[in-house]
Amino acid sequence: MDSRFSLQRPNHYGRVLGSSQVHGRSHTSFNKWLTCLYPNPAARLRLFCLPFAGSGASVFRTWGRDLAPVVEVCPVQLPGRENRLAEPPYTDIRALTQRLVDQLRPYAQKPFALFGHSMGALLAFELTRTLQRENGPMPLVLFLSAHRAANLLSRRKPLSHLPAPEFIQAVRDLGGTPEGVFESQDLIDITLPTLRADFTLCETYHFVPGPPLDCPLILCAGRKDTEVSPQEVEAWSEHTTRTAHLQLFPGDHFFLRSDYELLLQTIATTLAQLVQAA
Repeated sequence: MDSRFSLQRPNHYGRVLGSSQVHGRSHTSFNKWLTCLYPNPAARLRLFCLPFAGSGASVFRTWGRDLAPVVEVCPVQLPGRENRLAEPPYTDIRALTQRLVDQLRPYAQKPFALFGHSMGALLAFELTRTLQRENGPMPLVLFLSAHRAANLLSRRKPLSHLPAPEFIQAVRDLGGTPEGVFESQDLIDITLPTLRADFTLCETYHFVPGPPLDCPLILCAGRKDTEVSPQEVEAWSEHTTRTAHLQLFPGDHFFLRSDYELLLQTIATTLAQLVQAA
């Protein structure tokens, strides 16, 4: 692997997004949708990252440090969370996708890749479809992580309509939200509207057939994921005219945490190959 993309073992974490400086590095906001905790204007490509339901850009707060300098990591900050908590979250994926395309397009003139985990994977897919449909810039590669192919129906019953106690318990059982959130009524009151909106966005999504994507796919799945099977993730391969590679990780649905180093190693290796080929 190119040494410029070497992954350093994490030993510290950046501050919450919104601070002006982290570990001596300035904090750049391209706009309120795109934040770069470790700005690197000399980077040869950008990696835009889309979060899972209920989470924000801080999920990717260490990625810019741990992926080598030629990659500029740009987490997407969706409305209704963290420093955008006062803004209403979206419940319609196509409205959100179009807004994301408009916000991302000025920063996609440099070569770029997209990563999305769970809900973020669905957003990344629809975002790329919109870019292709509008003859916009296309990602060098699309990383789709922990989400079934868009044309497949979910095996889980909808949760977004449940009364608050049942909805909270169902989300808690999924394991993606920090346990401390459920131990504070104030945090529940703050978090619940965004979680419900995100689940509504995913559960009301309807796949509309269209031309396959003209970009390669890296498909990431957890061997212990009870929400999405590796076979359901691998089914994304039907949605591209290019190559699609399935990468399995030991963990469950949130392997981006438990298998952090392995995941970033996969991303780093893929991006290194793309840069060398350019």
